[in-house]
Amino acid sequence: MITIPYLTAVSTYFSYGLLFAFGQLRDYSRLIFDWCSTNNLHGYAPICLAHEDFYIRRLYHRIQDCFNRPISSAPDSWVDVIERYSNDNNKTLKRTTKSTRCLNLGSYNYLGFGSFDEYCTPRVIESLKKFSASTCSSRVDAGQDRTISLLCFCILTSVSFLPSGTTSVHAELEECVAKYVGKPAAIVTGMGFATNSAIIPVLIGKGGLIISDSLNHTSIVNGARGSGATIRVFQHNTPAHLERVLKEQIAEGQPRTHRPWKKIIVVVEGIYSMEGEICQLPEIVSVCKKYKAYVYLDEAHSIGAIGKTGRGVCELLGVDTADVDIMMGTFTKSFGSCGGYIAGSKELIQYLKYHCPAHLYATSISTPSAQQIISAIKVILGEDGSNRGAQKLARIRENSNFFRAELQKMGFEVLGDNDSPVMPIMLYNPAKIPAFSRECLRENVAVVVVGFPATPLLLARARICISASHSREDLIKALKVISKAGDLTGIKYFPAAPKKQEEEKDRIKLD
Repeated sequence: MITIPYLTAVSTYFSYGLLFAFGQLRDYSRLIFDWCSTNNLHGYAPICLAHEDFYIRRLYHRIQDCFNRPISSAPDSWVDVIERYSNDNNKTLKRTTKSTRCLNLGSYNYLGFGSFDEYCTPRVIESLKKFSASTCSSRVDAGQDRTISLLCFCILTSVSFLPSGTTSVHAELEECVAKYVGKPAAIVTGMGFATNSAIIPVLIGKGGLIISDSLNHTSIVNGARGSGATIRVFQHNTPAHLERVLKEQIAEGQPRTHRPWKKIIVVVEGIYSMEGEICQLPEIVSVCKKYKAYVYLDEAHSIGAIGKTGRGVCELLGVDTADVDIMMGTFTKSFGSCGGYIAGSKELIQYLKYHCPAHLYATSISTPSAQQIISAIKVILGEDGSNRGAQKLARIRENSNFFRAELQKMGFEVLGDNDSPVMPIMLYNPAKIPAFSRECLRENVAVVVVGFPATPLLLARARICISASHSREDLIKALKVISKAGDLTGIKYFPAAPKKQEEEKDRIKLD
């Protein structure tokens, strides 16, 4: 739970109040000047109502240059950020031919597979030559009528088939993922967001109950809303409140009828992407076992990034994967690719393959992308004949803990837990969002700043993502720049650690 300082909360509310007041004044002025203008859509309801896109027009456009910055290089530890300019007060941004080399603290390239890799890249190129860039069809696509008949045949006879959207690499990938996460079977999709939003509605529907962490990702929220199930929320990462909600809901039953729930699914994340906090999985699993609720674990940010062999939060916290019913993850972070997966029992995965729209209708993950994931997993497990995977895992853990500790010593309010590569630095005030971002970019450090609606209105932050590809020199440079930007913007909300204490700690470490 984030406790915002009183004076900071007052100044933040005051800043948003000023922006809102001036924004409304500009809107009324525009209405007066536009009153005589002709409207070609006479009689039509406006697509974008004034109050609905007020935030975009009057707040977001002011700082639009801090978001969606294009790059012209691989998302490695250093990136080439394309320079942009605006002639209409940031309403539109135009790209230039110039770029700036910046230290990358914004990409999810946790293990450094997002750039050239001596083992992965040659194999990806080979698969590109053999299979092309796309399958140009879904996993079961073989012509519409043919697909329906094949599906009916497979359901009745339990026979599988390999249509045009499924290659040998896709089959190998699903086996590889299942083995890696410790589940009997897995299914992969071409988009991480769609893995949650398209699969949750297949798992549960009307008469079911979803209990979701209050800070779960939007993909989970969309999937839960689209399922038709009843949704209840428990306090972020609080097993005691989860148990209280489970007790109440089981006692009350379904709305109006009070019949028992058809099924209950508790949805949590391994690492929460905006907080950097690691899920209290052992306690949550214990509560779910007690009340016979299924556990759905989203490991988008934790798989590959934490744990001795990169197997995620289960390995880190000593949870048996058999106790987690549905394991979800994405390949866009630690594996340098795209897409997502669901791992579980063979019966569950077979059911999803016959019912999930992301599998039946969406274009399958490209073969080169699938090959990248397979190769990355082999490197992590040491199956490439080297210990580079172990070195990457050790480096990201060391980098993350070093960077977090140094930020805290400087007086920043840093969210999250040790070992997590995600480090949010609290900004709070809306004026500090562009100030911090622009000052870092001026010093050739690229950071991601996040505000409403991705976070609550008062809880704007800069989100730092650490990579195994960062050297110690990179991190020290970043710390100097962030410290300077923090002094200029006034976001060091805690007193810095005395230098004498730091020197003594360094001496003890050396001894």
